[in-house]
Amino acid sequence: MTQKAADQDPGISPDSDPAEGEALDAAGMPDGGGEAAGEGEGDDALSELELAQREASENLERYLRLAAELDNVRKRGARELENARKYGLERLAQALLPVRDSLEAGVALAEGADVDALLEGKRATLRLLDSALEQAGIAEFDPEGEPFDPEKHEAMTLQPSTTTEPDTVLTVIQKGYSIHDRLLRPARVIVSREPAEDEGG
Repeated sequence: MTQKAADQDPGISPDSDPAEGEALDAAGMPDGGGEAAGEGEGDDALSELELAQREASENLERYLRLAAELDNVRKRGARELENARKYGLERLAQALLPVRDSLEAGVALAEGADVDALLEGKRATLRLLDSALEQAGIAEFDPEGEPFDPEKHEAMTLQPSTTTEPDTVLTVIQKGYSIHDRLLRPARVIVSREPAEDEGG
């Protein structure tokens, strides 16, 4: 009876196990799905790698461009510094040339000239020199009568005085000069001090 049922149903084999067939089908599905999922993950990883490589390439180009620009700035700064060192005194030199011309002309005319003419020539030369110093930003200061300032004045000696406050500039031996806001040369001065008792009597 059982053998006849098997012979009549061609889909059933006496040697086949239906449970085993279902297991193969179930095992086959995840295998196929796993392969598809693996391919998708591989594509995503490849895209991320390409994006990272592109960003790295762009960053490298940006770095090289900035490095070139910085190098150009450095070279330009070095050239400007060298030019400033070489030609920084050009303006002062141009202002001093007329002073030399005036002195040379005064020496040529000194023989046979009277005192008044020589004096006027020296005054004219001094005016030219003052103008040249002013153009270079150099200014003189005469601190006579001012309080002594060790930052700007050089005390040559102290002199007792009953008419001025102590530490006051009595006499300017040599004027001081500044260039813009920097001291160029301190003024050499005589500074007052309070007289001693025996000096006051």
